[in-house]
Amino acid sequence: EHFHTLRVNQPAGWFYTTKALRDVCDVWDKHGSGLTNFHGATGDIILLGTSTDHLQSCFDDLAEIGFDLGGSGSALRTPSCCVGPARCEYACVDSLAICQTVTQTYQSQLHRPMFPYKFKIKVSACANDCVASIARSDMAIIGTWKGNIQVDQDEVRNYAAGGLDIQAEVVDLCPTGCMAWDGKTLGIDDKECNRCMHCINLMSKALRQGQEKGASILVGGKAPIVQGALLGWVAVPFMKMAPPYTELTDLISKVFDWWDEHGKMRERLGELINRQGMAKFLK
Repeated sequence: EHFHTLRVNQPAGWFYTTKALRDVCDVWDKHGSGLTNFHGATGDIILLGTSTDHLQSCFDDLAEIGFDLGGSGSALRTPSCCVGPARCEYACVDSLAICQTVTQTYQSQLHRPMFPYKFKIKVSACANDCVASIARSDMAIIGTWKGNIQVDQDEVRNYAAGGLDIQAEVVDLCPTGCMAWDGKTLGIDDKECNRCMHCINLMSKALRQGQEKGASILVGGKAPIVQGALLGWVAVPFMKMAPPYTELTDLISKVFDWWDEHGKMRERLGELINRQGMAKFLK
């Protein structure tokens, strides 16, 4: 007769204390089936199966332990992010702080469905994109850098001495062909580099990102539902990312307004850009 599922806003980066997990499970044992899904595709904690008369009291008890409901329906879906600087040496931006800021700034859009369709924002602190934001979010915030890759030539030679075939595994696999290896020195034409991080992942002791860090903003990614799957397009190649992130939230608000004004029902941002053209979106 009843089978309600609750989406609960996860902590940024999916970090929990044992107590927090026990508290969530205690609330769910009290009000629901006890079945959970850690985590749904968007990132939320999914609590599976309760009856209508338990909905409000379950929400109240979740709020009491510091948890809020996530986004559902034609609303801003719960923003999610990678573990970022908390665990990862590659982080170019503080993905956790950005996710927290976006979540707090857009509480109304998150909890009150008001859009033509759902809108997802995901934050990856570097181009490895561990939350697959480019393929799964209407707005992807991906950490990147300006300037030259930092190279330690002694460490490059150590990798070669250790058995890494730098020509075959690094240079030949560079997507823009911007690298050269003469057996002693690794050369990089940084003007041609698209900052994919392939070389940095393979030789993390020898290569580091440039020192000027920020993020690229991509728009329009989605899974294949109404129309086919789309990867995000780069809308802002480089944006500085420093608290309170007002440049980012100003951009998000403008995107919301344009999509809300021109989008059809059940039309994602990428489909609207396809229909009206990137020029109109950028204008």
